[in-house]
Amino acid sequence: MKQNDKNILLVEDDVNFGIILHDFLKLHSYNVTLAKNGIEGLEKFKKNDFALCILDVMLPFKDGFTLAKEIREINKDVPLFFLTAKTLKDDVLKGYKIGADDYLTKPFDSDILLLKIKSIFKRKKVIFSNNQSQFLYNFGGFSFNSKLRILKYKDNSSVKLSPKENELLKLLLIYLNDLMPRELALVKIWNDDNYFTSRSMDVYIAKIRKYLQKDNSLEIENIHGEGFRLIEKK
Repeated sequence: MKQNDKNILLVEDDVNFGIILHDFLKLHSYNVTLAKNGIEGLEKFKKNDFALCILDVMLPFKDGFTLAKEIREINKDVPLFFLTAKTLKDDVLKGYKIGADDYLTKPFDSDILLLKIKSIFKRKKVIFSNNQSQFLYNFGGFSFNSKLRILKYKDNSSVKLSPKENELLKLLLIYLNDLMPRELALVKIWNDDNYFTSRSMDVYIAKIRKYLQKDNSLEIENIHGEGFRLIEKK
């Protein structure tokens, strides 16, 4: 792992909590820069190369959403985690539309945070290693061309996916063996999260399950209230 892949910007106005989280991450070999408000956070981001930004939503002078937008203007690819004391649906959607990679609601299990950090770094490594332009995927007994929207199983005939089926399967593969957040998929593919789009996504998940049922090593797990996980059994 490159040195800058260990650099994390933590922006948290609760001094005690910020220090505790800072020290915890340092114990696990991450280089953590702590900022106490949005203005300081942006200044530190401009001066350093960070692999991840963890932003509290409620910050003095400049809230976490505004800070995230300004960070995105500088670097559109750096992963963003939001910390919030309460999970409001509108806030979650707002964060994902800005480009958040994940949400953590206080109080949270520190070990869960570590797993999320390792998971996002692993996904980013896969994406960057393919120059962010990967469109050919091989998983289980399937080959998938997301540019042509063609899904093929071994030597059998191929299936032409619909645009939404295509985008949903590609997102599941980016998160292969990890949780694909429901809200993230809805915002990225349907541009909204309401009852009807949520039910629509469930229908598309069922269609993809039907395509993949030819391979017993593949399973799409529904994690209630959180999202879906495409599992490739070894």
